[in-house]
Amino acid sequence: MKIFRRNHPSDSQLELNIPQETENDRNFSKDGRSFYFFDFDDNIMHLSTKIVLFHKESGEEKIISSHELASEGENVGKRGQFVDYKFNYDDQYGSFRYFRDKDLSYLERLLGKKQSFVADIAEALQRPDYHWKGPSWKFFHYAVYNRRPVSIITARGHYPETICEGIKVLVKRGHLPRIPNYLCIYPVSNKVVRMDLGDSLFTLSTAQLKKVAIIKSVESAFLKYGNNPHHRFGMSDDDPKNVELIEQAMIELKKKYNETSFFVIDTHNGGQIKKEIFVDHIEDRQVSGPQFESLSLFDL
Repeated sequence: MKIFRRNHPSDSQLELNIPQETENDRNFSKDGRSFYFFDFDDNIMHLSTKIVLFHKESGEEKIISSHELASEGENVGKRGQFVDYKFNYDDQYGSFRYFRDKDLSYLERLLGKKQSFVADIAEALQRPDYHWKGPSWKFFHYAVYNRRPVSIITARGHYPETICEGIKVLVKRGHLPRIPNYLCIYPVSNKVVRMDLGDSLFTLSTAQLKKVAIIKSVESAFLKYGNNPHHRFGMSDDDPKNVELIEQAMIELKKKYNETSFFVIDTHNGGQIKKEIFVDHIEDRQVSGPQFESLSLFDL
């Protein structure tokens, strides 16, 4: 695996261990593969990773959730309840330090201390599953179960190996049947990953970085699985800004690979809207509700 492109007790309900046959890709008869790209936070899982705001005058820290960040992030320092606060973008001491890896000492590692992403997943699994399962959980589980090629494209800044380690906890605890068939792993705020995405001056926004990561993931898919027009690609994300740039990326890709199918699943506010991408328009379809529980992302 090219990493960039790439039983414990629990109070949470485990996935049913009823043997089921895996499903072939929709275009299996034409050697086409279905590729699943996922944002992680508030999409696959709801985690309690802390975000830290700093008071403009006193420097006092204020902890907010990722949900508060999504709803109020644009207002921080400008208006509303966080008008007197600001972000600090230092990786070690700033607002998003819990979304980055720490340089753990030998003793800390020996004593079993984990990176925050891994620890937050383990902590989430102590709660009922309806608390931690995100709106795209069933699609993620479906993709893993059926060995679909999967890319994780997240705003986090951990190393890709840490993302793998965190997801491995889901396997060990029985919530996933196996390690995902990774295509790419892009934690786009990681400085090494950012340079791999061409952002050597660190000027691109998270949404712009995700756009580049999507294009690179599609290119990696064609490189690994062949340039087949019957491949199908879909990505789910809960952030409206990201969704907009994902659509732009997929329109560009559709122009280049016009016979290939591209989809976006918008999971903002827990909803599920499937958007099929065409060169000159986008077709939306609401796909939330019990009738869709057993259907795959590309067979809706």
